[in-house]
Amino acid sequence: MEIKIQDIDHIREAAREFVENIGEARVFAFYGKMGAGKTTFVKAICEELGVDDVITSPTFAIINEYSLTSHLLPLTSKVFHFDFYRIKKLEEVYDMGYEDYFYSGALCFIEWPELIEEILPDDAVRVSIIEQEDGSRVVSY
Repeated sequence: MEIKIQDIDHIREAAREFVENIGEARVFAFYGKMGAGKTTFVKAICEELGVDDVITSPTFAIINEYSLTSHLLPLTSKVFHFDFYRIKKLEEVYDMGYEDYFYSGALCFIEWPELIEEILPDDAVRVSIIEQEDGSRVVSY
């Protein structure tokens, strides 16, 4: 699937389309260069899902946990947002107990999954965000 984000004013529409197509998937790995809009898009997705918490980049915390207040996805009430940019060794991810998150049934949105590729679940949805020359973004998965 491919979603085009013309500009920041249209990101919520793109996030709504993404949410409508989540299906049974629970782990999403977001790939893209620095500044491609991964965090901004994940934030918009969380807002579309009904997260009332303040949604921020987990760059320093590595993981943020949000509560879902809507019933768009009835089998989960949590969203875990990861940013592995600062991970130096895979052992750090083992130490944080990644399995408890990835296999919990909660939604997991992962930024910089390249750094943990070997432990991503087989059914993780790989989402690519690519900035176009005109400044728009193409989200494909």
